[in-house]
Amino acid sequence: MPRSQSRRTGGVPLTPEPSVRTVDRRAVLRLAGGGVFAVAAAGTLTACAKDDNPEPPDPLLAQELSARTDAAVASAAIAVNPTQAGALQTIATQRGAHADALRTEIDRAIGVYGDGTTPSRRVAPVTPTVAVPPPSVNQLRTNLTQAQRAAADLSVTLTGYRAGLLGSISAACATHAGVLLA
Repeated sequence: MPRSQSRRTGGVPLTPEPSVRTVDRRAVLRLAGGGVFAVAAAGTLTACAKDDNPEPPDPLLAQELSARTDAAVASAAIAVNPTQAGALQTIATQRGAHADALRTEIDRAIGVYGDGTTPSRRVAPVTPTVAVPPPSVNQLRTNLTQAQRAAADLSVTLTGYRAGLLGSISAACATHAGVLLA
């Protein structure tokens, strides 16, 4: 018996044949679930993709290197200039403190995970090397003047705590060069 006659009794249809195919609730839920899965998978793959634009190094790194170098130069200059040992020791101590404060801020900006570890892109602390011949006081004064100018220039481009930290370091370098080594 043909299909068209299976639902008829005496030529009268019992149920109308659907002319348009309907989508049941299960099909809609399957489609929605598949869409959610596709969006989640695309988001996961995007998050795992390698970043083509790596972040530039922290601008405070150069300041930290300068502070550690100045501290080492001031310590080395004590041997050549014992009459200025007090001023040179003060400069060495304070520039070392500047370097430590800068390192603390760099580490804070990089962040720390809940378990106390830091991200893998952390930059290793700077370890300066001192020139073989002991430096002169004039060389240290020049270094401090350059450090003062660099810190002042960088502080203008930053905001908040970082700007204040660099402003303070700039003022200290100006005092070291203009007062302690005068």
